[in-house]
Amino acid sequence: MKNIALNDTHVKLNAKMVPFAGFNMPVSYEGVNVEHETVRNGVGVFDVSHMGEFLIEGPEALNLIQKVTTNDASKLTVGKAQYSCLPNDKGGIVDDLIVYRVKEETYLLVVNASNIEKDWNWISQHNTMGATMKDLSEDYSLLAIQGPKAVEAMHSLTSVDLSAIKFYSFEVADFAGIDHVIISATGYTGSGGFEIYCKNSEVQQVWDKVFEAGADFGIKPIGLAARDTLRLEMGYCLYGNDIDDTTSPIEAGLGWITKSTKSFINDEEILKQKERGTERKLVAFELNDRGIPRQGYDIVDSQGRKIGNVTSGTMSPSMGTGIGLGYVPSVFTDVGSQIHIQIRKNAVPATVVKLPFYKK
Repeated sequence: MKNIALNDTHVKLNAKMVPFAGFNMPVSYEGVNVEHETVRNGVGVFDVSHMGEFLIEGPEALNLIQKVTTNDASKLTVGKAQYSCLPNDKGGIVDDLIVYRVKEETYLLVVNASNIEKDWNWISQHNTMGATMKDLSEDYSLLAIQGPKAVEAMHSLTSVDLSAIKFYSFEVADFAGIDHVIISATGYTGSGGFEIYCKNSEVQQVWDKVFEAGADFGIKPIGLAARDTLRLEMGYCLYGNDIDDTTSPIEAGLGWITKSTKSFINDEEILKQKERGTERKLVAFELNDRGIPRQGYDIVDSQGRKIGNVTSGTMSPSMGTGIGLGYVPSVFTDVGSQIHIQIRKNAVPATVVKLPFYKK
């Protein structure tokens, strides 16, 4: 198990530490529901330093990124970021990621912790054009400061106007007394805020200053368990649950990040799917009765026949109802369709709904 730079800080805060993607990570401090509420209504800080960061540079950087990702990175200007995915050559997804254009010929790719080595090898394998690649994952930390009070709580820590940084935009600026920090208006919660990229040697100072600045706003540390309930209320996919090497971007509802304006790995098959549709799709559902849907539970029809499985599920802290995502045949994918979730001996009725589950 690897330790993130702030491991001792989390231990001192009595965080419950668990192994996750090869790292010891804080899963909770006070409890999921309290931490979830803090982010929805105030401001909280996640340490997600296990995530991977790759720097792609040089005159061929864009060509490589265009080849290995489904979204059109040529649309990015300096200071903009883009959600995308790495398609494999069998119709599935190697990983989902965020692409940042840091300079004209410099891009930062942020990938999932569990896929760092796999992604690096995949991109390297397709780097036939000779773009310069650097793996910065071991040297950088990432803090996500999330919630509706994030801008107000953090404005004293930087010379840039945080309220002017639009969603999926970023600044390289001073923050918490450190120069050249990436301040990105991205996140995985749906409640606004920023993600801060800095060196491991700088992150303790950033953490301390963030908590000093946020003290009057009730800032709290937040664990990975609440990160999962927050992202699920928004319907954001989690790699390894809702998307993987066997799920196509179109099945997963990610057609909006698959662009026909360029060529990419397996584009012909994926774009065909986009035109003609797929036999199954990822849907969002809410339980009509009490119960908690869990990953791996069967989805059944009214006759009790298995039609799919739950990929992510929880009791929504914001709504107090069971919610989840799962793959079902296309005939069951219309909003309002009735399905059932097999929870032990009970087939609990559920309704297919439009995302997000949580409406502000």
